[in-house]
Amino acid sequence: MSKLDQFKVKAQYVLPKHAISRAMGAFASARCGIFTQAFMRWFIKHYKVDMTEAVQEDPRDYPTFNQFFTRPLKPEARPLLAGDGELAHPVDGAVSQLGPIHGRSIVQAKNHDYSISALLGGDDAEAARYQNGQFATIYLAPRDYHRIHMPLDGVLRKMTYVPGDLFSVNPLTAANVPGLFARNERVVCHFDSPQGPFTLTLVGATIVASIETVWAGTVTPPTGPSVHSWDYPSSGFNAVSLKKGEEMGRFKLGSTIVMTFPEGMMSFADDLKPEDVTRMGTVMGALVD
Repeated sequence: MSKLDQFKVKAQYVLPKHAISRAMGAFASARCGIFTQAFMRWFIKHYKVDMTEAVQEDPRDYPTFNQFFTRPLKPEARPLLAGDGELAHPVDGAVSQLGPIHGRSIVQAKNHDYSISALLGGDDAEAARYQNGQFATIYLAPRDYHRIHMPLDGVLRKMTYVPGDLFSVNPLTAANVPGLFARNERVVCHFDSPQGPFTLTLVGATIVASIETVWAGTVTPPTGPSVHSWDYPSSGFNAVSLKKGEEMGRFKLGSTIVMTFPEGMMSFADDLKPEDVTRMGTVMGALVD
């Protein structure tokens, strides 16, 4: 690792990451006229954002940066290609890691593991469901589409907010900050499907101003000092039932998702590997009969 990369990692331990993130969030949600427009134009050019995929292609149609960042795409830009018995990629991004869960240990990067229980906010009972199962971690870069969709049909059973730090989640930090995804602020969504339970964890990061779900709206900020969970009914008027490909949440500024599946429930596509680019709706894997 170069000295510059060492500095980038070490600096994150001392920077006021929450304060920086909330300040950026205030700007991103504000109508700042020419300043917002200038920042969007710079962002699009710098990160090579493909605006031809957006429903509204002209950045002038977005009065705030958040509206631009969470822009909807044209339906034909992300068709649902995963069929019956297949899992769909839930986001645009790049695979960080994926594969088997060793006992209750998830691979973060070379020489770095963390526990399912830590990821899920210390819930050992939930962690036991995924022992020796499968996981996938996908990183969303700034240029990516930042709405999160369902990989398969599911009924929400529980949502858990886990307070934490706000380290960057880019590949450099993931390779050098131990337990990164289990130490950052996050929202864990527990679903039941006809094939079994699964989790989608939305991990916050530096300058990620907000994590939202379609059923609860903004979950964070505000933040809290302790883990908090909400239980949901499996049926009835208040049940949250989502189909494969439906939107389930979004990031306002980029981050990472982590998925866990029980042992024997699914298998990833044979050619899927770390660093592969993902596109929402394409085939991620297959359900095991």
